[in-house]
Amino acid sequence: MTSPAERYAQFRADQARPALTDFRRLYDFDLDAYQIEACQALEDGHGVLLAAPTGSGKTILGEFAVHLALEQGRKCFYTTPIKALSNQKYADLVARHGERNVGLLTGDNSVNGEAPIVVMTTEVLRNMLYAGSRTLEGLGYVVMDEVHYLADRFRGAVWEEVIIHLPESVSVVSLSATVSNAEEFGDWLSEVRGDTVTVVEERRPVPLYQHVMVGRRMFDLFESDDQADGNATRVNRELERIARDEWRARTVGKSARGRGARPGKGGSRGRSYAASRHRGRHYTPSRVDVLNRLDAAGLLPAIVFIFSRAGCAAAVRQCLASGLRLTTPSEEAEIRAFVAEHCAHIPRDDLQVLGYHDFAEGLSRGIASHHAGLLPTFKECVEELFSRGLVKAVFATETLALGINMPARSVVLERLSKWNGETHADVTPGEYTQLTGRAGRRGIDVEGHGVVLWQPGLDPRQVAGLASKRTYPLRSSFHPSYNMAVNLVRQVGRSTTREMLEQSFAQFQADRAVVGLARKVRKAEEALEGYAEAAQGDAGDFIEYARLRRRIGELESKGARRRKAVAREQAVDSLNSLKPGDVIDVPGGRWAGLAVVVDPGTYSDPSGPRPLVLTLDRHSRRLAAGDFPTPVEPLLRMRIPKSYNPRNPGSRRDLASALRAKTQDVEAQGRSRRREPSPADPELEELRERLRAHPCHQASDREDRVRWADRYLKLERDTAQQRRQIETRTNTIARQFDRVCEVLDELGYLDGDAVTPDGERLTQLYSELDLVASECIRRGTWDDLSPEELCAALSGLTYEARNPDAIAGIRYPTAQVRTVASRMTGIAADLERVERDHRLSFLRRPDFGFAYAAWQWASGRPLDEVLTEAELEAGDFVRAVKLVLDVADQVANAAGPTDLRDTARDAAGLLRRGVVAYTSLTQ
Repeated sequence: MTSPAERYAQFRADQARPALTDFRRLYDFDLDAYQIEACQALEDGHGVLLAAPTGSGKTILGEFAVHLALEQGRKCFYTTPIKALSNQKYADLVARHGERNVGLLTGDNSVNGEAPIVVMTTEVLRNMLYAGSRTLEGLGYVVMDEVHYLADRFRGAVWEEVIIHLPESVSVVSLSATVSNAEEFGDWLSEVRGDTVTVVEERRPVPLYQHVMVGRRMFDLFESDDQADGNATRVNRELERIARDEWRARTVGKSARGRGARPGKGGSRGRSYAASRHRGRHYTPSRVDVLNRLDAAGLLPAIVFIFSRAGCAAAVRQCLASGLRLTTPSEEAEIRAFVAEHCAHIPRDDLQVLGYHDFAEGLSRGIASHHAGLLPTFKECVEELFSRGLVKAVFATETLALGINMPARSVVLERLSKWNGETHADVTPGEYTQLTGRAGRRGIDVEGHGVVLWQPGLDPRQVAGLASKRTYPLRSSFHPSYNMAVNLVRQVGRSTTREMLEQSFAQFQADRAVVGLARKVRKAEEALEGYAEAAQGDAGDFIEYARLRRRIGELESKGARRRKAVAREQAVDSLNSLKPGDVIDVPGGRWAGLAVVVDPGTYSDPSGPRPLVLTLDRHSRRLAAGDFPTPVEPLLRMRIPKSYNPRNPGSRRDLASALRAKTQDVEAQGRSRRREPSPADPELEELRERLRAHPCHQASDREDRVRWADRYLKLERDTAQQRRQIETRTNTIARQFDRVCEVLDELGYLDGDAVTPDGERLTQLYSELDLVASECIRRGTWDDLSPEELCAALSGLTYEARNPDAIAGIRYPTAQVRTVASRMTGIAADLERVERDHRLSFLRRPDFGFAYAAWQWASGRPLDEVLTEAELEAGDFVRAVKLVLDVADQVANAAGPTDLRDTARDAAGLLRRGVVAYTSLTQ
């Protein structure tokens, strides 16, 4: 029971922050201390950065920003990185504040865009800022959910653009996963946005316990009971024992195979049986075993992360084939009714193509997959049914961990490595934290569970290392684009834009590094003064003398390297000219001396000739180019008997005797040839003369002084390198912007501070290949295309094959599209050359791997035919079409009152049909 003093203090606090007091009454649970701290800072007028673990409830701060905006009669924009999350947040806010007060703008959807609360993707807000949209009037708050996305190398720059360009009157609420440099990010926000309070919460509201599942047994990863607080360090000894046993079993198996032993034969039988027994007990559990074990332990619902789309689909099939069912009859009926209603808009013929019946059967049993290739409508079903607790197990790729809110009681990782597009790479501590962070539903679970499946060679200490490192640094991926440049120059001019870009987080981080380098330079300058003083002497300038010695040493080394390289090249050429019977003088090494060539070995090795020779000492050896640092010339020739056998001692003895008799008069000649002096270097000789004439050369303390001078010169060189690093890092973003503007000047999009008519067109084009699209419009590349053909051509700007080798199999729907594709590729090549001249590399070549599928879809072909031809999963196909659709809309806006605008609008209309028209999500 609280005391009167405590109640009075609470009364005064409530009076001081009435909005927060009213807001807290809306929830049937108490806010955590860090949530209250962040909300108080926002109500006090500060911007706020809140960094907290996944699932900890940091969106409470975003909802409070919405509450404040409504209380104050202002607007709040709630931005998210992906459309799926925007749709989900829109539904949440509508449920709390009503449809009249909440809008949605994602590019696909435009619902009540002038409402006081609008949910949108970050790109939509960026485009609003560039266009000077009237919707920005009255804006008081912007919530940037998942702001750590600014590290994304493809889309991260959008977050920084928005943060930099929002009006000063707008309070920015940044919600981030836990990152190790949150304070640095908060300092940058204070620099560009004004006063910003950083609140960091590292404790999970729901404790997370870590496990390893071996066979059907589940072991705690740590021995300590404190593991959920991140304090445990001692790995479970039983897991370490299992890892040792498994290693020994594999070692025994390899040893037996190495001796040629076969299982069940002779003395190896006992060891083979033991090894197989170990493998039988310590095995990787099947997916069905995993779910049965979790179900028995009451640890469902679970997300099982499989780093493969095909693996996710296969997992569902395996569960169905096993007869696994995780739902009750009433849950099954509810699921089937929901799925039927949610998918009712999809044409019946398409349902069969999309595998609807197997999908619905899996859901009815409480099992589903979730990955980027899944049809968006199907993904919506999975997400909604999982959030309701009806779907008990979802096999997912890691994209789920970076997207919508789908917490579970348990998270399972099948492996600790994944394909990153180039190679199999280990999961990082940050990725492990992000993935397992889904475990533990706040307000539902008292604890969450992260489970790693046993694999041969698994090291429990490696898992412990991943589980113990909870944070990862946030690094900027910002760089100025062509579209960004023309939009900003149009709004504020080139110099002001340059100053704005110097405020980017990328530049802030670079400057932070510069601060450390500058500190080192200052210390080095102080040390240089001391070294210079120590090097002073009565005889003269010892630093100058040391410079001469250093320059002589450099020239000697350089000359030696040059002579060695030339000699090696000449030596290889001379070896290529050798013939059987040539008597040569091997200049150095173990086999130095006279020898006769038995086999030139010209083609015996790709690294160079390897002649087989016999020496005077009767050694038969195949030499390498390294044995000849200088060219070799035959001294004379002798006959090699046809019966000569290098493996026969007598044959070697007879040939060596003949060699000795033949070469008695030339051995001394060979020795003299090896002692030929190298030609003198005039610069080197001049420097040596200057060194001998220098006053310091005869000084008695010369070597002591030179040692200090050498230290001075080394530190001077290192300091010069650090200064160059500072020069390259300072204003890097601004210099890159200057180069972008130089490209735009050369191409006629900018004229100083003025944006040309061509530049105005570029402001409407936001795709990755914005400049290619603008040049195609300017050059009339697309003018003669039909709407269907335009869809095919535009796909080249948006599509990027997952397999780079797929370009060989590209199919063009018409000869006209083939011609246009060739022109677009030529335009991209021209622009790449311009970029190279200005030291930039933003663009890539168009990829027409989706051209035929885009043309088919625009031509009205059925989904079954298009998917079969495209060899794409439904979700990938829908996303690819939506990207083309988005560019078609951009081209229509950029083309102005021309026939191309009408064609682009018609193209967009043709694409917007069937599953593409009915899906609300693209992620």
